[in-house]
Amino acid sequence: MRVFRLSYFKHSARVLILSICILLVLWLSSPLLPILAKPQTQIFEQVWQTVNDNFYDPKFNGVDWLAIKKQYQPQIIKTNSQKDVAIVINQMLSQLKSSHTRFYTQDEPAYYQLLGIFLPRSSELQKQLKQFFPKGKVEYTGIGLFTKDINGRTFISSILDDSPAAKAGLKVGDQILNVNGSPYHPIQSFASKAGQTVNILIQRSPAANSQQEIAVVPQVFDASTMFLQAQTASIELIEQNGKKVGYVHIWSNAADPYQQELQDELIYGRLKNADGLVLDLRDGWGGGDVSYLNIFNTQHNLSVTNILRNQRRYTYNYQWKKPVVMLVNEGSRSSKEILAFGFQQNKIGAVIGTQTAGAVLAGRPYLMRDGSLLYVAVTNVFVNGNQKLEGKGVIPDINVPFPLEYAQGVDPQKQKAIETVLQTQTLPTEKSQAN
Repeated sequence: MRVFRLSYFKHSARVLILSICILLVLWLSSPLLPILAKPQTQIFEQVWQTVNDNFYDPKFNGVDWLAIKKQYQPQIIKTNSQKDVAIVINQMLSQLKSSHTRFYTQDEPAYYQLLGIFLPRSSELQKQLKQFFPKGKVEYTGIGLFTKDINGRTFISSILDDSPAAKAGLKVGDQILNVNGSPYHPIQSFASKAGQTVNILIQRSPAANSQQEIAVVPQVFDASTMFLQAQTASIELIEQNGKKVGYVHIWSNAADPYQQELQDELIYGRLKNADGLVLDLRDGWGGGDVSYLNIFNTQHNLSVTNILRNQRRYTYNYQWKKPVVMLVNEGSRSSKEILAFGFQQNKIGAVIGTQTAGAVLAGRPYLMRDGSLLYVAVTNVFVNGNQKLEGKGVIPDINVPFPLEYAQGVDPQKQKAIETVLQTQTLPTEKSQAN
């Protein structure tokens, strides 16, 4: 019996080894092997699998995710550039009909900005990025503007405060025609040109004779700090009719320093003596939480009085009790939309502008093997337990359209916000302030 079993075992082992060898030969000779070994195929597989494992909805918004993979796989094989790969992958991701789900490459500012926002809060991301950013900083060279393509033309849609674009005199609504004679590209046009003069040909009105060349000096942006610096630079006091209206642009509210900066300016800083406030949440990025609104909650009545040796008294109110309005537009996304919703619900002030993006899910960035970035919606989000803003957004109390093309820097939404603050009946008068 032992001899039989040993013989049977040896025979089975030979059959197994022979089968493995045959399969290995077939695999090595298979036409699929070079295809699957292509870098773009590997990235495609990594993207698909990451979404498959982490997307917030296990039913993928009713989409057959495996069938989607089979649909787009032949297209990815035909791609010959990183740009084409990104186009196909984003077409695939768009089938999920979900915000916070997109593929980014190093050829777009959003890649660096998104990494810069998440980097301080993720030790895992910090370790992964060392391979691609040895200095430990997520940096890129640019001039600090956002653009929007309309009918094949590129227009400046917003400009970061105190950026090279702002200093050079570029304006929202300018059409960008070229940069140093070549087509505009948000990264390639300025790569390796930090500190050098770059000439941008723009058109300021529909008339062709409004074209002019503007010299700009690009700078290196640290994506982890650029939006906080722009927020600080945006603060201003606008004096009209004997009153002072404070203004601040919240480009991103993704981390505590942004909120702390706002509170410090309202309580101790440049905005403390303003009679009213315009809180601008247009464009940029989201993040953060509803605690942003705590300082505007007048139900709390906390103040602190400091008395110096000479008996001078300084009282600080930790709530903003003066009039405030909020500015939003289609570029206001994620937690900014939740803040706008809470602003309306608590009747803090008027929400002014245009309907928000309706992009209210929680996303997480995943670094791919080639350094590209996949942003995936990993959490569904509801307000007040059952209200969903995803796909809906927030409708402002006062709708103010903003025709972007050739706007020449005119901002009707901001103008309406200032006007609304000034018309608020509770706004202190000069006489009451003097008392």
